[in-house]
Amino acid sequence: MSEINKVVLAYSGGLDTSVIVRWLQETYGCEVVTFTADLGQGEEVEPARAKAQALGVKEIYIEDLREEFVGQYVFPMFRANTIYEGEYLLGTSIARPLIAKRLVEIAEETGADAISHGATGKGNDQVRFELGAYALNPSVKVIAPWREWDLTSRETLLAYCEHHNIPVEQKRGTKSPYSMDANLLHISYEGAVLEDPWAEPEDDMWRWSVSPEAAPDQAETLVIGFQGGDPVSLNGESMSPATLLAKLNQIGGAHGIGRLDIVENRYVGMKSRGCYETPGGTILLKAHRALESITLDREVAHFKDSLISRYADLVYNGYWWSPERLMMQASIDASQTVVNGEVRLKLYKGSVMVTGRRSDQSLFDEAIATFEDDAGAYNQKDAEGFIKLNALRLRTAAKKGRSLR
Repeated sequence: MSEINKVVLAYSGGLDTSVIVRWLQETYGCEVVTFTADLGQGEEVEPARAKAQALGVKEIYIEDLREEFVGQYVFPMFRANTIYEGEYLLGTSIARPLIAKRLVEIAEETGADAISHGATGKGNDQVRFELGAYALNPSVKVIAPWREWDLTSRETLLAYCEHHNIPVEQKRGTKSPYSMDANLLHISYEGAVLEDPWAEPEDDMWRWSVSPEAAPDQAETLVIGFQGGDPVSLNGESMSPATLLAKLNQIGGAHGIGRLDIVENRYVGMKSRGCYETPGGTILLKAHRALESITLDREVAHFKDSLISRYADLVYNGYWWSPERLMMQASIDASQTVVNGEVRLKLYKGSVMVTGRRSDQSLFDEAIATFEDDAGAYNQKDAEGFIKLNALRLRTAAKKGRSLR
């Protein structure tokens, strides 16, 4: 790392990354290029420009990546109905591959020698950023200040700022605030009272949603249209990926949908308690599964479900650019060509209920499924042989005294 002349830093404009800019300048004597991504975090990203300029940064990248993020990362992940450890919708995880890609691209565009990020040595994000970067540029150099410096807390960071005349906002005394990450898919909360897994989250912590108890007494009905497994319309109106997800966040949040409080297993080996708000994603996953229920062949659907856990692990652990994820994605996408149609849902006090689904590719045959006269569409006598053939191995084992009673 001795010959570092220019570094591209993933820059938020917050305390950590502002300190990192000055630390990189002083420790490596290098020029710093900042990259700030607008992924729909709900905050203005343009103020990061003035903060970077105040720190002497000359090359500043601020990019609106909302449509790319939702269309090329969130939606492909949702085609797989991906949930980590049965609950987490991977809102933070899925943003990291895009940021890593742009870091590498900007480094190439600017002739930088390395990239840098503000992820700590305890978390998953360091793994996600760096695995992505190495997959896209195997010779890239990565500087992770949290693994190098002796600044170990918010208080030491603030002291560094004071010593180096770095302007910072939201000085909150000795109490650490929640560590939050937001994008169009979710907002997450960690730290503070949440470090005790028994402690209930504070009511004023939640930012995107009302509590289910405070949600409207009147239910709201939505119709989401899908094409090729991706949502393309809401209540008959065509929308871009980012616009549609943002609208569902607004509607779902108003009905108290998408809150989650979990303890997850980090890739680095520790357990971590976090709270999440994912209103739009919760609605979309429910709708997508409902449409698949009538359009996918049974064995295709079951095989696809068997991939969820493995696919989720890959996203969570930072292997978005791995050959195995790309291979799985090709298989999943092949199944989605028939996932076209509409799903009707009812939102009420934190719940999402499917009330209808329809598709021109539907495999649901009313003539066969009816409880009324099926006019010979299904011969019920065929079931006897089917049952006996499937029971053959069970009967054979029972005759040999291997009954489980």
